[in-house]
Amino acid sequence: MEVTKKIQKIFSLLVNKKALSDYEIIKEYECSIELLWYEVKSVRSKHFHLKASFITIREWLLFIQKFHISQYKQLTNSLSYDAERERKLFLHKKDINYLTQKTKEKWFTIIPTEVYFKWNLIKIKIALARWKKQYEKRADIKKRDIEMDMKITLANNY
Repeated sequence: MEVTKKIQKIFSLLVNKKALSDYEIIKEYECSIELLWYEVKSVRSKHFHLKASFITIREWLLFIQKFHISQYKQLTNSLSYDAERERKLFLHKKDINYLTQKTKEKWFTIIPTEVYFKWNLIKIKIALARWKKQYEKRADIKKRDIEMDMKITLANNY
């Protein structure tokens, strides 16, 4: 009898590169998001962005703010549509407790870093992060440039 394992189908839709360059990621979490049917259709067709979006915690629940999902084209009731409404995120209670404690400390915040499909569900990867100072950003850019130069020289030698 042959046992076959199912390979996880993970398909990335959007990575928040600006947040990854501006923040130092401390810890990452995978969350589910509460969406309406027409919002799911828009996300599947990649009509959304994470610019200026952030996570808030109220009454032991996580909410994503300013997560812009454009209106679904075939939606008939377009007058009542709010593209940047707050949406609820689902995460374990112990993780929410940890995040609330950390965000009360100085310099820590919670940011969305990636939106992706896992199997057939839309997931958001959020991160506990700390704002990078300007000299830290410059050091990261310098380090990345040195690594690229090393790769190029090694590729040219062989």
